Order: sequence, then structure tokens, then C-alpha cells
Amino acid sequence: MRIKCVEIVNFRKLKSTHVDLDPKTTIFVGANNSGKTSAMVALRYFLVSPKGLALRDITISNWKQIDVIGTSWETGGAVASNCLDSLLPSLDVWLEVPLSEIQHVVHILPTLDWKGGDLGVRLRYRVVEMDQLKADYLLQRKAAILAAKQTTGPDGAALEIWPASLTDYLGRKLHSHIELDAFALDPTAKVHPLKGIATPQSLPEHALPLGKNPFRSLLKIDEITAQRDFADAGERGTGEGGTEASSRRFKRRLSEQLRAYYDRHLDPTKTPSEKDYEALRSIQTAERSFDSRLEEGFASAFEELEGIGYPGIANPRLKITTQLRAIDGLKHGSALQYEVTGATDEGVKALKLPEDYSGLGYQNLIAMVFMLMGFRDDWMRVGKATAEADSAQEKIQPLHLVLVEEPEAHLHAQVQQVFIKNAYHLLRKHPDLGEELTFRTQLVVSTHSSHVAHEADFANLRYFRRRPAPTSQETATTTVANLSHVFGDEDETQRFVKRYLKATHCDVFFADGIIFVEGQAERILVPHFIRHHFSTLPRRYTTLIELGGSHAHKFAPLVDELGVTTLVIADLDAVVATKIKNKNDVEQTVWKAARPECGKGQHTSNSVLKAWHPRKLLVDELAALKDEEHRCPDCEGYALYVTYQKPVPVSGGDGDMVIPRTFEDALIFENLAVVEGIKGSATSEKIKAIVQRDLTGEELACELFDLLKEAEKAAFALDCLMLEDPKALKPPAYIRAGLTWFEKALSVELPEAAAQEDQP
Repeated sequence: MRIKCVEIVNFRKLKSTHVDLDPKTTIFVGANNSGKTSAMVALRYFLVSPKGLALRDITISNWKQIDVIGTSWETGGAVASNCLDSLLPSLDVWLEVPLSEIQHVVHILPTLDWKGGDLGVRLRYRVVEMDQLKADYLLQRKAAILAAKQTTGPDGAALEIWPASLTDYLGRKLHSHIELDAFALDPTAKVHPLKGIATPQSLPEHALPLGKNPFRSLLKIDEITAQRDFADAGERGTGEGGTEASSRRFKRRLSEQLRAYYDRHLDPTKTPSEKDYEALRSIQTAERSFDSRLEEGFASAFEELEGIGYPGIANPRLKITTQLRAIDGLKHGSALQYEVTGATDEGVKALKLPEDYSGLGYQNLIAMVFMLMGFRDDWMRVGKATAEADSAQEKIQPLHLVLVEEPEAHLHAQVQQVFIKNAYHLLRKHPDLGEELTFRTQLVVSTHSSHVAHEADFANLRYFRRRPAPTSQETATTTVANLSHVFGDEDETQRFVKRYLKATHCDVFFADGIIFVEGQAERILVPHFIRHHFSTLPRRYTTLIELGGSHAHKFAPLVDELGVTTLVIADLDAVVATKIKNKNDVEQTVWKAARPECGKGQHTSNSVLKAWHPRKLLVDELAALKDEEHRCPDCEGYALYVTYQKPVPVSGGDGDMVIPRTFEDALIFENLAVVEGIKGSATSEKIKAIVQRDLTGEELACELFDLLKEAEKAAFALDCLMLEDPKALKPPAYIRAGLTWFEKALSVELPEAAAQEDQP
């Protein structure tokens, strides 16, 4: 048994969102405010703490409709009985259950004909008594209107008294009127999501609820929440209905974790076994010995008390009786120590330091690992937990769901990868677990860390994509992409993208914008141009990806799925048809690199320009492309702009118009005077020598074309960074056009609401 997917409706930005869960580990990734935390909070509220729901958790675009219902009540209009219920959050949980495990799910079967496979349960908030809600609201609303008429503010205007609307009323009274119900879903009516948007099935009009908590016997849920403020964000109550969620307070000190583990699993005073008897005997012997020593030590003091008439004839005599508990030995600051050096045979003592002297990152790692161990052992009834479960007549649930929110909030970058690589295996380290399928574990992690994403398998990633509001009356929403489905079946392109991202740029999953460049020189100087010529771009979350050669088009399926504003800085890469004879003296046509020129029948060899955008082959067509045509018109929900070299006057003057072939010659044409002052590498000296000659634009283009074929371009770019005035170096025209568009595209603010921010 496992959770196959969940569908979240009307919860914050998750208006109607489908999320696939991996059988083992699922990693939620996405840019800031994309909905990752909202998904984790939704799972917590529906499965753990249903009383946590607040009005601000309802998708904000629904508020207007809720207020319309309130207005209709005030004016006597007709409102459907379930109209308000349809605006409240719901969660569909789809399980994949083999027929052999039917004994666990008999209480949620939709029909007696079920033969194994998918089973769905809807958890839905609903109004308990609609008539009561209406009456209570109208009573409070009439009182507010009357009070407002009788009260004026300092400026003479009437004050607005609570409640001003139905949403205003529900902001305070929501939990007085709603409850969480569960309903069985029909597997045959399940609809697959369309572009990440869920289409939940409609419930029959007279559907009967399953009961308070259908997952009590199925799911063991534990979580480690992120710490977002000085208060303890992780200390939350256990949910109603008995679903135990060990949402334990994050304790950084391992000694605190040890005490909690001891109390739960090892304390010999709790239902002692044969192994505990010897420990108890030793403790009681120590107590008697200690009592005897204390009586002897306090004897003279007690005699003095008796000498002044205390305790007197009728008062009881003083008697010392100590109680030793093994856990007391773990409560002091040095209860846990790190051994720096061991003892030697020569009599040198071991050197030890208290746990506080260890690095903070490793303290946190050890603490989180111990929490996961505690979750696992609680689930599997290790030690004293067995007796507690037996007394409550609870069986081990077949499925263990562990939620970890932003582990990077606790861990240094160096240990984030260690944690995510080992967390699932740690949760399965038990004789009855491992690779066995009787009991299943699913780990769900939300993260902003590229280190965590780097260590995870591509198929484990679920990307939260921000969708713009479809109309001005609605708000931005979120869909979730299962990245294992992006490229379909495994092929060469998919392997290339996966391996490249693993090797370099996992931060692409957290960026607001992506810039693709082709060479090292662009990789060095484009950030320099952004920093010194585009004032707002440095404040945006962008990632720059360098691809050797024109491979950016291979990322097209991924960019389409991520829906992130994308700029591709490409090279024109002109080639010309040349006739040659092979070894058999047969003439054939080959395409060779050439200096770009119009009217020569040249083609581009760049796959981005041919296969992605603008999908043109001839250099003449590419050179004549209008500015607005550099933006791709076929991108759904995001913007893509492809820029490349086009005809420019040398150094911006009125001289010859030439087409640069590469980034370097375009840079030189734009900065002839500046280049003369660049010093450093042999390449820079050769370029300076060519520029200092009195050449026409065509002659300069030819000279640079021959030089840059074999030049050390990265060395020249590094020399450019050493200029005293960083703003003196201007970006080439095509890069300036691309970055200007990119800056404007990222400055477009989506309509967001503060109440819908990606916060718990």
C-alpha cells in the first residue's frame, strides 16, 4: 500500500492541484512563494490537525464569492445549501492497494466489487449547520450595522464594526461552524489532471461520510517542521480523531533527543521486562545506600532541630528517602560528550568535550537523524512503545508518512546532501522493514536548497509552478509537475539534461528566471553586465546556465514544464556550402563555418535557432528578424526570448555594418576604445594589436574571425573584468536587447495576496 497522489482544492494558491507522490521519497521544489509550504501545511491540516484551518487558508479568490453569499442572506436572496461548502478546502488522497491488503481498507471500499488497485478518500471541510451559520451571521451583522449608524469616527464618518462581511465574520468564527468529513471516491470516475490542474470527481448528492478518521488504522504520520520564527513552529497539537503525528519540537541538543527516546522506549520503570529487573535492582540498592549515607550526614542537623522542640511530640519525625531515576543522568550539560582523542595504553586519558562544542551543522544533523529514528521506532513499537500500543489496542499501521519541511533550515549546506541521501534508508532500518512491502514508508520533503535537489533523483522531484491569474478578478495559482514525466521515455536528450543538471545547475528549480549562454566568456561577462548596467536584475532570483555548444534547445521540454521566464543568448554560427572532393574523387557539399554575411545564402548551424526559436535556417532571415519576433509566441504561461548577433555598426559609429559571429567579436565591435586599454593574456594583446590598426569594419571583422577561432576566449573575458571602470565595458547590442527584455519581463508583478503567501 502507498499514497499514489493527492489532489488539493481551494487551499491557498492550490486552487485545484494534483501532486504525485513517489513510492519512497518525494522532493517538493520550486521558486519562492510557489506553494511548496502550502502543500505541506495542507497535508498537516487534513491528516493531522484539522482545527488548524483559518479563513486565510481558503483560496483568496473564493472570498468574493463567500461575501456574495453573505450579501444574499442579508437581502433575502436564495442560496444553494451546498454553495458555501464548494468554496471550502478539500483533499483527495488516492491510495494504491493490492488485493492482498484488502483487510486494511475494508472500511473505505466504494463497492464490494473492488479487485485491488486505486482507492480514493476525500477529506472535505463543510458547514455543520448552514441555517445556524446564517442566523448567527445575520444577528451579528444587524448589530454591527446598528452600531455603525450610532457611532462616528474622528472625521465624522461612520465606523466599520465587525462583521463587515461574511468573510470578516468567518475570520473569527470559522471553527464554530465547520467540521472535516471523509467520503469514499469512485476509482472508475477518477480523472487524470490536465497540465497539472486537478479535476476532482463530484460526490453523489446523498453520499454518506466514512467517519471521523478513516486513516487512523492506515497511516502513521510524523513531521519535522521548519523553524520560521523565535517561537517553536514545530510544536503543534495532535490532530483530532486519534491520528498521532509526532510533530515534535525540534531539539538541537542531542542529549534532549536522547532523553525523549529514553522516556519513550527504554525507561525500565515502565512495564519492566526481565532485562529491566537487574537495572531496577541496582537503582534500588543505590537508593538504600544513598539514604543511609544521607541519614548519617544529616544526623547532627536533625538533633539540633530536636533540641529546639521540633518536630515535637505529635509531629512526624523527619526521614530522608531519595528516589533515583536513570534519566537524571542525562539532564546535565555534559551528559553527552564527543571523544576527541581516545585513551592510550601508556595511561593517557581520553580527551572529551561537551556536545555544545561540536559544529552547529552536525549537531542539527545528529538531532534530525535521531528524530527520524524515533519516528521509525514509535511506528514499529520498539521497546516500551509496544506495551503502550498494546494497552491502547492499536495495531501497526501499514503506511508511515514522514513530512520534513525545509531541512536546510536546520542544516549547513555541507550536510544537507548527507541528510537527504540517508533519510529514507534510516526510516527503513528495522528487521521488519528494509525492502519488505508489508509496511511501507513514504518520505516527503519540501526544500529551497539546490544541495538537496542535487542529491535527489530527477524522478523524485515535484516542481511547483506559479501560474499567472487568468483574469483580473482571480489570483495566481500553482500547478505541480512530476519531472519524471517531462521527457517521456528515457532517451539521449533526457539523459543529457539530467546529467548536466546533476553536475551543475540544480538551482534552476528555484529560480524566477533562466539565462542560457553558450560559452565561458559569456558566463564570465554576462553577470558583469547585469551588475553594472541593469539596476533591478541583481535583485531577482535568476540562474545562468552555460552550455558548451548550442545545446540549449535540449532544455526546451524542461523549460516548458517549469514555466520560468527564459532568455537564450545564442551565437549566429553561420555556415556556408562548400564543394569538396572525397578520397574517391567524388564531389560533395559540406557546410563550413564562415563569417556571417547577408546575401550569401548562408545557413545557421545553431540548433536553438533552427529547432526552438525562431525556427529559421537562413542567415538572411535571421538578420532581418524584427525585435518583437525574438519573443516566442507559443509559450504557454511564461515568456521566452532568443537573442543572437545581428548587423551592427563597428563601435556604434556610422561606419561599416557587420554581423559578429561570436560574443567576443560583438563585444570588441561595441568597445573599440576600451579594448585598447585591456592588458593581460596573449589573446588580449593580439586583439589590442588588431584594433590599433587602421582597419575598415569588414577588414576588422575578417581579422577577428581568424583570430578567435583558436583564441583563449575565457582569458580575454577575465582581462575585461580588470578594467578600473567596470561600467566602461558595454554589452554587445544583442545582449543588451536580451537583458533589457529580461529585466522588464521579471519586473512584471503577478497579483499576489499577502494572505496567500507560501507561509504556514
